[in-house]
Amino acid sequence: MSAPRRWEDHVLAGPGGAMTDEVGVITGDLTLRTVAGADGKVRFEIQYLDADEWYTLTGSPVAHGDPYALHLAALRAVRTGGGAGAPRPRA
Repeated sequence: MSAPRRWEDHVLAGPGGAMTDEVGVITGDLTLRTVAGADGKVRFEIQYLDADEWYTLTGSPVAHGDPYALHLAALRAVRTGGGAGAPRPRA
């Protein structure tokens, strides 16, 4: 079984930040991690820059899609703000 693929980037959240399952909206300097699991699901985790705690981006995981394209879409959504959640794969 292959290791999960993952991407991690710093992102400055736009007005209204990003919505998490655990603590609601977070704002400011954040780190977004996208993990493509062997089960085909793509998970999005987010944290305050350099913090210890990771939170689930609301709507995560998503069942299918190009994980890198979804990572880029999640970065765009968080930069836009407005309580951004996990992007949906294109049908």
